[in-house]
Amino acid sequence: MSTSLVSTSWLEQHLNAPDVRIVDATWHMPSQGRDARAEFEDCHIPGAVFFDIDEVSDQNSAYPHMLPPVEKFISHMRRLGLGDGSQIIIYDNSDYHSAARLWWMLRIFGHKDCAVLDGGLRKWLAEERLSDDLPSPPRERHFTARFDQTRLRHIDQIRKMTQDPKAQIIDARSPSRFSGQEKEPRAGLRSGHIPGSKNIYYASLFEDDGTMKDQDALRQIFKDADIDFNASVTTSCGSGVTACILALALDQLGHEDVSVYDGSWSEWGAQDDTAIETS
Repeated sequence: MSTSLVSTSWLEQHLNAPDVRIVDATWHMPSQGRDARAEFEDCHIPGAVFFDIDEVSDQNSAYPHMLPPVEKFISHMRRLGLGDGSQIIIYDNSDYHSAARLWWMLRIFGHKDCAVLDGGLRKWLAEERLSDDLPSPPRERHFTARFDQTRLRHIDQIRKMTQDPKAQIIDARSPSRFSGQEKEPRAGLRSGHIPGSKNIYYASLFEDDGTMKDQDALRQIFKDADIDFNASVTTSCGSGVTACILALALDQLGHEDVSVYDGSWSEWGAQDDTAIETS
């Protein structure tokens, strides 16, 4: 078992462990017409609570589900019973493997004892493991935040990185969006990619059953993209969700010098003065 992924069999064995807390961090694109919270209320892993990525965000930002102020994150964690002394296991039922987003948020706010359920709810249910539709009233728990600024990148930092030939930016969007051949799903965004960035489509990191590929396969994918494991990496995507999958995969490979460009293409592609490449 790695530090950032746990198997369905591991979670089943630890389902009633006093220090284990389970959270559903499912998120869907608005265009999908799905209600993640309603789906959670209808079916979830026993004892799980629901984390709303859109709600627990910076509501003053012009961009979707940006990282919330630390006080807001602490407040929501406490109310959900997720905090100090808890081993937090995150899962999702999303095409975008959104559990990785909450994993990154927890890590950036200093809670390192957290992991993603490999394969998510889909694999859990396919294996006919326990589920229910009962509410899970949380016991409020103290959450101590220690913000790790090194895991976050802002647009001004990305601007500077585009002038540095040694900087490594990886874009998790599909090849057609990265190249600019496919129109962006959000209105008002130009098409293309950040100059000098490289493309690793997040979906290529997973097996057919939704589990992440093994370390050898992951390492080859990053090597094929010409990623230097001895240098820092910044990940990006459409709105900061699937970029966290790349961060999770790199963590699996023991590479921790990784940051996420939170604004991602929702911010970069909306500016009038940001350089864009197409290919």
